[in-house]
Amino acid sequence: MDFSSFKAYDIRGVYQENFDESLAADVARAMATFLHANAIVIGHDIRSSSPSIHKAMKDALNNMGVNTYDIGLCGSEMVYFASSNLEVEGGIMITASHNPKNYNGLKLVRKNAVPIGSDSGLQEIKEIINSKKNLKNASDILGKNEQVDISSTYINHLMSYSNPEKLAPLKIVTNAGNGCAGPYLDMLETKLPFEFIKLNNFPDADFPNDVPNPMLIEQQKIVGNAVIENNADFGIAWDGDFDRCFFFDENGRFIDGYYLVGLLAEHFIKDNPHQRIVYEPRVVWNTEEIIHQYQGKPILSKSGHAFIKRKMKEENAIFGGEMSGHYYFRNFSYADSGMIPWIIIAEILSTSGISFSQLINKRIDSFPSSGEINFKVKDTAKVITELKNRHKDANQINEIDGISMEFEDWRFNVRASNTEPLLRLNIETKNNTQLVTAKVEELSDFIVSI
Repeated sequence: MDFSSFKAYDIRGVYQENFDESLAADVARAMATFLHANAIVIGHDIRSSSPSIHKAMKDALNNMGVNTYDIGLCGSEMVYFASSNLEVEGGIMITASHNPKNYNGLKLVRKNAVPIGSDSGLQEIKEIINSKKNLKNASDILGKNEQVDISSTYINHLMSYSNPEKLAPLKIVTNAGNGCAGPYLDMLETKLPFEFIKLNNFPDADFPNDVPNPMLIEQQKIVGNAVIENNADFGIAWDGDFDRCFFFDENGRFIDGYYLVGLLAEHFIKDNPHQRIVYEPRVVWNTEEIIHQYQGKPILSKSGHAFIKRKMKEENAIFGGEMSGHYYFRNFSYADSGMIPWIIIAEILSTSGISFSQLINKRIDSFPSSGEINFKVKDTAKVITELKNRHKDANQINEIDGISMEFEDWRFNVRASNTEPLLRLNIETKNNTQLVTAKVEELSDFIVSI
């Protein structure tokens, strides 16, 4: 059995090479066995292979007596939402997110959107498949499949994060990337006073306008140019399953997710002091300053959605965020959403009386950062050790995720990727863009020399 599609947080591979209907059906049966499930909710993205994978998993579950709730074409967050609002033991999202169209995969959760990752059930599921333990191909009593439309309940929940009376008639450019976000943006449009300029809004499995990956510079240029051409207030782009969203200011400038974490944290704690905010160690100073300003409690977590969600639940945190564009909400079962953030940002802009760039520039100027820089290295552990030895004069060292080393006016974090064979470097300073440039050059040269 080829398990190369099993990753740290999900299952993802090339369709009909290392991931297909047969493996998906085995995963469904093993997951139901692992969870002792009576019912599981299933959704899928727009990819051409998703319907047949969906059918294989549904049939496998029904044949072993497990009921299924089919919520159809959706985003990952809708499976998370359904797992918290339907009588199920788990949820399956069929998606490969922003990967090329020949990929597909699975995101698995327990009830209430609790992730199933390599250290929280995925390894056990793999072992059940390998041993064929309790994998039943048939049952005397077949499970039932029920198609369920959760869209109205889901849209109403999204709207609960905003006060419609505070919203101004903003002009917003959106890019759904021909993924799954478009139909749900259309539903929200009927409840909001905004004018939308929609790019690639219609779901299309062929991804005729390139894969829905807003981290690609080419994709960012499309949205940025559209913002400028239409004199829009801001722009938004989603990945294929819209669990991440990305922002552009009124000048078409892509805004690093790091600064959105701080902006959203401020929204939640300015009227609710002493609340806990979960964040990651890659870049921290901006987020920490905002949390302390409003008497909040900063909670540091290892990067990655499984770790963030777990820490948020442990701490009952109101909000959590990562620079990668994942934003998590207590009232959304501690899960990440690509829809909630932009609704909140729209309200902030509506009530602030200033532009997006004015809102964010002070934070960028105060704590300029390098953005994430990736290196292919043979031995990530060796590089991290060498960096630690080289910077023994650091004022503070944190090894919660890779290594973070803090000095008087700059800091860096370097960590091994959980999903790719890469070493990731982030640098930030206090009000000194030239120092960022200098340290990027210095550390990059050192890393490639090892």
